[in-house]
Amino acid sequence: MTFFGKKKTVVKRARKRDMPDGLWLKCPACNEMIFGEEQEQALRMCPLCHHHFPMSRNERLAMLADPGSFVEWDKDLYSIDFLGFVGVASYQEKLESNRRKTGEVDAVTCGRARLNGRAIALGVMDFEFLGASMGSVVGEKITRLIERATAEKLPVIVICASGGARMYEGMMSLMQMAKTSGALARHAEAGLPYIPVLTHPTTAGVMASFATLGDVIIAEPGALIGFAGARVIKETIQQDLPPGFQRPDFLLKHGLLDQIVPRNELKATLARLLDAFCGVLQPSEPPEIPA
Repeated sequence: MTFFGKKKTVVKRARKRDMPDGLWLKCPACNEMIFGEEQEQALRMCPLCHHHFPMSRNERLAMLADPGSFVEWDKDLYSIDFLGFVGVASYQEKLESNRRKTGEVDAVTCGRARLNGRAIALGVMDFEFLGASMGSVVGEKITRLIERATAEKLPVIVICASGGARMYEGMMSLMQMAKTSGALARHAEAGLPYIPVLTHPTTAGVMASFATLGDVIIAEPGALIGFAGARVIKETIQQDLPPGFQRPDFLLKHGLLDQIVPRNELKATLARLLDAFCGVLQPSEPPEIPA
């Protein structure tokens, strides 16, 4: 029924369509919206300002290892709750949750690969798994990687990322700092190169051990690198801290880093460094000598 001869207006609302997750991303550096597929093709870098987004371990392996060349070592090593740690959630529950989330058994993948044809030992840490914290298994796998590389006379490259020692394992996690450092000392004595690549974030026990013991130390742009947080340092030393003191530009200027290398230049840079350390690869067959 209408009143005063006017028809009732019915407003129809358009049904909101679901937007697939990851279709568009907002760059935290330049605030521009980026098409997800475009970001993937650019090695998880913003095509406008080159901000480096997080990258999965499988993406990093694909970026560095020659196709089909990576062979994983010690795949079946996994952490257990040997201390019976109980907090808001048990350590075992956290391990199982992170295994479901990532599809991996722990925070590092190690193995043998080829980089531009040269055989290397390669380790990749994954911050998505418990913040890439260094427990007994992470330390053991890194140590075995280095020791096997020493035995096989291979250079070692480790992509580092970590929130530090894994508190659920107590002193067993802290002793990994000494264990990995000792393996690197023996690797160096054998005259073999080691190159760590520090990604966002690389902190605490990992930063204070194998992450900064390389012959050449490389960092990705924008990575957070440091032992303790800025607030803890300020409260400890009771001094104001310089801006950006835990970022690559500051650390390069003050001698902790040797190079800052964008992700799209990393493989070529590593290849040049390996050629410098180990000599340029010789062809598989001797060249023909003209008559």
